Formats: sequence, C-alpha cells, structure tokens
Amino acid sequence: MTKIIVVDDSRTSRTQVIHALANAGFEIVEAIDGKDGLAKIAAHNDAKLVRCDINMPNLNGLEMMDALPQDTRSSMSFLMLTTEAEPRLVQRAKELGAKGWFVKPFKPELLLAAVKKLAG
Repeated sequence: MTKIIVVDDSRTSRTQVIHALANAGFEIVEAIDGKDGLAKIAAHNDAKLVRCDINMPNLNGLEMMDALPQDTRSSMSFLMLTTEAEPRLVQRAKELGAKGWFVKPFKPELLLAAVKKLAG
C-alpha cells in the first residue's frame, strides 16, 4: 500500500483529504503542522508523497520543506494544497521540489488524480 503524509493544521482539510485518499486505497499518516510534518517524514521515509499546506504554525509548509535534507526532498513527491495562490510562493515551492499546487477549496477527484500520478 502506498503511504502518503498529509501535513495540515486544519482538521477539516486533513479529514477531507484523508477521506478522499484512504477511500482510494492509500495509507495515510497525519501531521498537524510543519514541525510535526518533519517528524512524520523522518519516521516514515518510505512515504511516496507529502501533501502539505503552506500556512501552518511552528513551521509553514515552505519552511518545513526547506528544513528537509535534499535527498529526502528528492525521494518523495510534494503536493501543496493551500489557500495561497501568490506566484512567488508557488515559485519557491517549485524550487524546493514541489510537483503540484492546488488552491483550497479543492475538488477531491482532481487531487486524487494528481496523487495517483505522483505516488504511482
């Protein structure tokens, strides 16, 4: 089973994403903010994809990605799902290795299609 880490401080957003992905057969690991995300990524380095928010306490999504070793960022796919659509943030996420960017609210079927493409 393909493992995905969902990093988001919004319980509602996490629940929506987890529901969509778990129903499609993915194994899900939850993280409640960027700091927790770093710990979960380290503990689950076999995950294929990290679905991450930008605006979170402790560490935001970009800070979390920047804190990861390059080999970790290159061994997992990162997909951003956030309320932000600012071009400089999108560009920074791409520089850090993000493979996709969705703006909330999202369509579960589009997110699922992207996850399947990136996570295999």
